[in-house]
Amino acid sequence: MKLACKRGLAAALVLLCQAALAQSVALTGSLGSKALLMIDGKARTVAVGSSVDGVRLLSLTDGQARIEAGGRQQTLVLGGSPVRLGGTSSGARIVLSAGSGGHFHADGQINGRSVRFMVDTGATLISMAVSDAQRIGLKYQDGQRINLSTANGVVPGYLVSLDRVRVGDVEVFNVQGVVAQRDMPYILLGNSFLSRFQLKRENDQLTLDKRF
Repeated sequence: MKLACKRGLAAALVLLCQAALAQSVALTGSLGSKALLMIDGKARTVAVGSSVDGVRLLSLTDGQARIEAGGRQQTLVLGGSPVRLGGTSSGARIVLSAGSGGHFHADGQINGRSVRFMVDTGATLISMAVSDAQRIGLKYQDGQRINLSTANGVVPGYLVSLDRVRVGDVEVFNVQGVVAQRDMPYILLGNSFLSRFQLKRENDQLTLDKRF
């Protein structure tokens, strides 16, 4: 029992240290080949290939900056929400309430851009329309082209990799998605995201606990 407690305490200390080392980084602009980054609330100018405050700028193109910090790489989007690197996400549980029709909706983010999700346990991947992909600046045409079978027939689509997906204060990384050339009222929060959680429904409440 004492050994188990010691191991539990050690694991907790590791998590606390990781959280303390986490950095908040956002892309606020660019000057030629230099990115204007906001690192832990401080404005910094970083050239491609250089490092400032432990954040290394790998590339800068079309309003996006690829950075590395704390052993993790992420893509920042101009005007997007700050990304935390080098630590752990602060949240581990998502609680949603059913809306009209019994569906579960949630406000969230994809690659730092705000989106509106609808939970769909029948969807294999996070699914969105081309219009949503364009709005959040996703380069979906770089993905693998596929054909999707829908109730209205076969439509073209693209398999994509989403750097980060956030619902509330819970964030997961490297999530597969699909962009379809059809109209969709919401972005479907499919099993490529949901499988990272243990789902539990009680009446009109859905709880998602992150798997570790």
